[in-house]
Amino acid sequence: MRIQLNIKKHKIFFQNVLYFFVLLGLNSCVSPVYQSEKKSFLAVESNIQLLHSALENNVENCEQITNIFIARINAYDESTKLNSIILLNPNAIKKAQALDKEYLETNKLRALHCVPVILKDNFDTADMPTEAGSIALKGSVPPDDAFMVKRLREAGAIIIAKSNMGEWAFSPYNTISSTHGETLNAYNLEYVPAGSSGGTASAIAASFGIIGMGTDTGNSIRGPASHLALVGMRSTLGLTSRDGIVPLVLNRDIAGPLTRSVEDAAKVLNVIAGYDVDDPMTHNKYAKQTVDYTKQLNVNALRGVRLGVLREMFDTDSVDWEVLDLMEQAITDLKSAGAIIVDPFEIKNFDELSQATGFCSRFKYDLNNYLNSLNKNHSVNSFKKTILKSFQDMVNQKQYLEHNTGAIKWAAAVNKSPKNMQPPCVDVKGDFRRKQFLEAVLKAMDKNNIDAIIYPSWSNPPRHIGDNHSPHGNNSPIIAPHTGQPAITVPMGFTKGSLPAGLQFLARPYDDVKLFEYAYAYEQLTQHRKPPELFPALQ
Repeated sequence: MRIQLNIKKHKIFFQNVLYFFVLLGLNSCVSPVYQSEKKSFLAVESNIQLLHSALENNVENCEQITNIFIARINAYDESTKLNSIILLNPNAIKKAQALDKEYLETNKLRALHCVPVILKDNFDTADMPTEAGSIALKGSVPPDDAFMVKRLREAGAIIIAKSNMGEWAFSPYNTISSTHGETLNAYNLEYVPAGSSGGTASAIAASFGIIGMGTDTGNSIRGPASHLALVGMRSTLGLTSRDGIVPLVLNRDIAGPLTRSVEDAAKVLNVIAGYDVDDPMTHNKYAKQTVDYTKQLNVNALRGVRLGVLREMFDTDSVDWEVLDLMEQAITDLKSAGAIIVDPFEIKNFDELSQATGFCSRFKYDLNNYLNSLNKNHSVNSFKKTILKSFQDMVNQKQYLEHNTGAIKWAAAVNKSPKNMQPPCVDVKGDFRRKQFLEAVLKAMDKNNIDAIIYPSWSNPPRHIGDNHSPHGNNSPIIAPHTGQPAITVPMGFTKGSLPAGLQFLARPYDDVKLFEYAYAYEQLTQHRKPPELFPALQ
């Protein structure tokens, strides 16, 4: 007994000594700059549920959590030259304090209570500039919030920062503004994050926020999401409002979430979807319905689902073999989850229809309308600098990046209103090319009893910074923007060790809820998402 007691005492002694030196070592490694994240709540790979649990269990309050995310931005964005964030919201902490007070009084959390949101720089915010990546709008503060921004704030979200974007959202391949330069890929700084929502995507991948908001005219939500191992949702055209968002091609523009999980993306759509009197595209019965996009998320959602593999999109001479291998593995994984794979799935006259249904030019028309609304609603005292008056003023003053000269000329060449163009540059029903394309896709889906179509979001890995010539393999603009169908991208794995790739699901119009179900089941089965090593938790 005596020997056992001595052994026990010695054991406790050595444990205490070891514990002392561990603490000593940890303290010597901690920089005072980074103390804000040395807490029970960690920003890295966090989500809405974890944040709300931290609030409910009094782990941290909203002000403390908001400071944790701000500390990450301050510690990493500039020092790594990621260049994803252009402006922190000076009112973020004040908003967090108000939410803390509200929670103490009500003991209730709103749907997005305290959730930090990073907005692409083309969402109108009455308390921050909205420049659309253009020097021509430098310092422009809109008179009110965009419809989606209002919805997010009403749900308790905190707009923590604005993110860099491609000038006027022109480029799907990179993210370069004339106001703040180029954003890099958070997984490898030698590569692009795609465009034009690359600032949002790199910021969310680096856990600078929980919700990212981007826009997608052809690719710009799903492309950056694919390049940054995120979930990116382009909802059905007509399900969400674009009011207060700087337009590119308004009859194809969509805004939506980029998140680290399918569930978080679904929670965002719960908040932002709906009828808006100021956006005629939402004047339909579907936008007026209340849908919970999280209600049917479950790991068995793929059982019996028929998925069509559209090989015409990616099985080409320029496809990257690593991406192709990931796609084949994804098909295998989907089968193991119970999906029925139709491979190949074919759409009659696909090449002919997709090539005929190009992006018509209405940027000048749409931008002028946006600028007119800014100038009309601003009082003289509320805005101290001259707001850009028109597209032509920007052209005359050459306030754009030289590499966007082609896009500017493309826009300047059209002087008719969209409805007077031949064919009209309008919605799906009013443009026979778009309508014909949608009908062909739906006919093929019906013939094969297909629930969703699948393909890689990109057939090639992210390009190197400065590379504008190697095959891009961008598949996102080919169908959804023209037909108005919903599409979601979800992480599919990595090429070259650390460069993300994405799997895209495309469904019938207003089958958005099904896309979340399929993507969630695939995500939970494969667990491909992992954080970039360049942005660890602050110690």
